[in-house]
Amino acid sequence: MKDSKVRPNLLGLHHVALRTSNYDATRTFYTDVIGMSIEWEPDADNVYLTSGTDNLAIHRVVEDASPSQLLDHIGFIVSNARDVDAWYEYLVEHDVEIVSSPRTHRDGARSFYCLDPAGVQVQVIHHPPLSGD
Repeated sequence: MKDSKVRPNLLGLHHVALRTSNYDATRTFYTDVIGMSIEWEPDADNVYLTSGTDNLAIHRVVEDASPSQLLDHIGFIVSNARDVDAWYEYLVEHDVEIVSSPRTHRDGARSFYCLDPAGVQVQVIHHPPLSGD
């Protein structure tokens, strides 16, 4: 690919938007279990959440609507590797479906995956270059 212009800088990932037919359970998972705050709720079918520096939008869809795009996972970063294990234990206690147990990766990151009520994979990760290590 020819690069004829200088790429503008990015500040980082700002938001993710989810469409779900399991709206109420998904909203509760991200607010009550994960601990995100409601930034804006314009109506009963849309909510915008934040953990302070990001935004997660959840939009209700009817059950028979087919998705037009796929999402692999959403990642939440934590300060240290111990926090990954603490989140794992916390989510297990809250009966969240776990996809993989915590493990340390070749690059020094540590993470695990679980599923939200809509079936979206959620990763909790300690990534040293981004976590301040």
